[in-house]
Formats: sequence, structure tokens, C-alpha cells
Amino acid sequence: MSKKIKFGILGCGRIVHRGLIPGITESPEAELYAIASQRPGVAADVSQEHGISKAYDSYEAVLADPDVDAVYIPVTGEFHKQWTLAAAQAGKHILCEKPLGMTVAEAEEMVRACQDAGVVLQEAFMWRHHPRSKRAKELIEAGKIGDLRLICASFSFDIDHSDWRLDPNRGGGAIWDIGCYGVNASRFFAGAEPIDIHCRSQFHESGIDMTTQIALRFPGDVLANIDCSFEAPFRCHAEIIGTKGSITLPNAFLPAIEAKLLLRTDMEPEAVPEVITFGECNQYAEQVTDFCASIRAGALQAPAENGVANMKVLEQAITMAAQQS
Repeated sequence: MSKKIKFGILGCGRIVHRGLIPGITESPEAELYAIASQRPGVAADVSQEHGISKAYDSYEAVLADPDVDAVYIPVTGEFHKQWTLAAAQAGKHILCEKPLGMTVAEAEEMVRACQDAGVVLQEAFMWRHHPRSKRAKELIEAGKIGDLRLICASFSFDIDHSDWRLDPNRGGGAIWDIGCYGVNASRFFAGAEPIDIHCRSQFHESGIDMTTQIALRFPGDVLANIDCSFEAPFRCHAEIIGTKGSITLPNAFLPAIEAKLLLRTDMEPEAVPEVITFGECNQYAEQVTDFCASIRAGALQAPAENGVANMKVLEQAITMAAQQS
């Protein structure tokens, strides 16, 4: 597949406008070819605004289009399985929003269907594909901060109480929506799966968790502290600490256009960290470019994942929190 990979998008929600329309458009490997909405006329308006070739009033029409190579699925969580299975049956490669499914069992079924269909399925954790994240991983593996000991990740914001993410039947909850980032980051930087999980939450009357704290233990004496909340000021921060230094990622999952990485290798309290600045970068475009590389390779390429391993940690954590509430 030497030509650009043609993408269709199943939906016109917030993340589509904020992330994947510019992400696909700016990727040198991709072409934004089709978009659909189940609300009549909406896709036509979006396609006209962004110069997209095809606009459809149904997701099925995108999947039936023979020129579409891959689809992005941004719909809410309860529909991830339905449209992933349909896309796989149609022979389309799939970039699916996180978390992959409503349960681990759903996620595993989705992965099996894509394997059987011979299509690539990737969970859309865009932050992994930013050059800063890759550089942080390289610094850890090179021993720049000594032996890894602790990973801390925080993500929070105050949510409108009419938001769909307060509905458990739609895949709502702080841990599913934003705690998943901290779990994903901890697994990414630890380079392993946790061997011990502890979790506590404060729950909303609807049944979703509003504020959650997760503690993970990884092989090699590596610990992770993760917190997330829908009822706190905006926070988006990650710190990776070793026996000889630390790495700090301001705005860890939503970096500035020119992102910064703070590397501390002097253990003295007054030491000033080295600031590594990354040039202008759209992490959604980086994600799409890496996804296209996986499509061309016929299998997921690092740092991409299919989402099942992350789902297993999330499901165990929220189950534990519910039992202790």
C-alpha cells in the first residue's frame, strides 16, 4: 500500500473536531476521505468546512465505501464493540477511542474479530505517539534517571453534570475516561504489567466514580500512584522518578504545541532540571502516522496497543473500588 491511506470517521463529535480531523489532515501518510453522522446534514456541513470528499448520513455507508481503507471510531463507549465488529467485517482497519470496550470480555471479542478479519485494531491513546513520550521512554531505558522506582500521574477537570460521562450505561466514569491515561502511562513507562492493584473511589449517585485513586506495583520494585477526578480543577501531570533523577511531563496527556520535558539528574534539592523542548507537534497527527505504519506492516508497531491489557487493569481497579465503597 504505497498510496495515502484513506480514512473515514464514524461521527462528528468534539474529539473529531479537536483531534482527528486535524490529525488525519496533517499526517503525510493519510487522507481524510469520508465522514458520517447519524444526524442528517451534519456530515455534509463538516465535509464542506474541511474539504472532505465524501459525507454520509450513516456509519454503514462509510463501511460500504470501497475506497475507505481505515476508520476512526469516536462514538461513546457502549457503541465501540458494535462498530468495531462491523468495520472488521467490512475489511477496514480501525483506530478506536479509549477505552476499547465496556468490559475486558468485549475488548477481547473485538480483538479476535479484527484478527480473524486480518485488519489492524489500535486503541487511540494519542499521547503515546508524541515525540516527548517516546523520548521519556528512551531516557528511562538508557538509565538516565537510574533504576525506575515511582510513576505518578494525575488527570482531573470539573465536569458538567449533564455530561454523558456521568452515565454508567454509556461507559462513563472518571477511571474509564481519564484514569485510563495514568494507567496507560504507568504501564508504558514501567514496560510491564502490574502485579498488584489497589483502588478506591468516591462515587456519584448515578453509579460512576467521580474521584479515583489507583496504586499499582510492577515487577522490579516499581510503584505507580494514579489519581483522576471529574470534580477537581484541571490537572494533567506525570512524573517518573528513579534512583538517580526524575522526568517531569507538564500537561502530560495534552501537551502544549511546543512541549517540554524536565530532566533532573542532580539529586541536590536546589538543582535546576534540564529543560528539553520539542518543536511544534500535533500528537493526533503523530498517532495517525504511526497507525498508518502499522497498517502497512500488517501488525501493530510500538508504541501502539490494542487496548486489552489496559482494560484488564481498569476493570480490576474499578471492581475493587466498587466492592470497598
